[in-house]
Amino acid sequence: MTADHPHLRILAPRWLIPIAPQDLVLEDHAVVIRDGEIDAILPRDVARARFETAEWTDLPEHALIPGLVNGHTHAAMTLMRGIAGDLPLMTWLEDHIWPVEGQMLGMDFVRDGTMLAALEMLRGGTTCMADMYFFPEAAIEATLEAGLRGVFGIVVIDAPNPWAASPNEALSKGIDLIDQWRDHPHVEFALAPHAPYTVGDAALKRVRTLSDQLDLPVHMHVHETAHEVEQAVAASGERPLARLDRLGLINEHLVAVHMTQLEETEIRQIARAGTHVLHSPQSNLKLASGFCPVARLLDAGVNVGLGTDGAASNNDLDMFDEMRTAALIAKPLAEDASVVSAHEALHMATLGSARAFGLDDRIGSIEPGKRADLVAVNLDEPETQPVYDPVTTLVYSTSRRQVSHVWVDGKPLLSGGRLRHLDTRAIIERARTWHDPIVRARTNR
Repeated sequence: MTADHPHLRILAPRWLIPIAPQDLVLEDHAVVIRDGEIDAILPRDVARARFETAEWTDLPEHALIPGLVNGHTHAAMTLMRGIAGDLPLMTWLEDHIWPVEGQMLGMDFVRDGTMLAALEMLRGGTTCMADMYFFPEAAIEATLEAGLRGVFGIVVIDAPNPWAASPNEALSKGIDLIDQWRDHPHVEFALAPHAPYTVGDAALKRVRTLSDQLDLPVHMHVHETAHEVEQAVAASGERPLARLDRLGLINEHLVAVHMTQLEETEIRQIARAGTHVLHSPQSNLKLASGFCPVARLLDAGVNVGLGTDGAASNNDLDMFDEMRTAALIAKPLAEDASVVSAHEALHMATLGSARAFGLDDRIGSIEPGKRADLVAVNLDEPETQPVYDPVTTLVYSTSRRQVSHVWVDGKPLLSGGRLRHLDTRAIIERARTWHDPIVRARTNR
């Protein structure tokens, strides 16, 4: 930094895509960053004249976008990438994932898996994730070491697990973590009851009470498959959403993930309540879980975010690929090529996910006063030329490997495609040490 502007950094891309307003693209503009915050957006020549001696990063063939917000993942499950493919959800969970977790879960497993996930996400332009997994204290440690932001779910499930023997123990541990980390600018929390079919009424009532008292989101798998809904109706006569409504959970705090099975009355209900939906299209496709009616949700005014789910069911954490999939599958589902446009898909992956977790006042768009979580994407590649509409190019043509720069709070974490602060080889080698124990756990289950 220079003596004239000791805390000033200026990014000058070819295309600036602020997300708010949603359809705006600015050419030859610059973003002024002061002390980790977006200070101003100015025409490039105006910024050059005003801040001639500041530190400049010229991005002549790049699109500058907000950092992507992965609104739903299970980061540590990256260590289980590919162990059980081509299976339906409940077979995948009950016969493969849960048995391995029962033997493997612990602080080291979660830390190493989250570190590998953070490395992958950072290289792909993700600067914030909403994680839902056990041992969140280990996930926090890894996420902060990587330099990312996180919303960490306090997982609540009726079955005993290596992190907590009961929902009450999980919530008690969660409250302690919230108290411990409440002042850290990169750490947020959500209550994370796993799903209606794994959490009973008593625990869900306590979740609702704590959500109200602590003003916390409730991050939950809901209406993921037709089988889930059918089983609930057969057992109780209620669809899961009706049960959640009876328990007071259909409100602006609820972040409902998947939502592939929705009736029109339910769409209107969650729209009125301000409930958010988190779409994970590739995981839904791989597990044959169904299709979230994104176009109908957006048309009803529901805020929709985007997430990858875990790498065990996706099998990657690629938000560019997730945007493309979300846009493409929505069109035949609605029989309308105009729905879920490229601009809407990019909005879902940034401001939509941020809004779902109450972070839209800080991240998700490039606006003065927000944190400088930013990503530059180099479009000067054969696969993305020529560029007529940079947003269309980003969503339908761009690979995550074209992410060249990543900043969080204005701090450069990736420059010229190279990480500045993480030992990639060491993280990979540490992750590999889990391969043989996981193979043995599957063999011995």
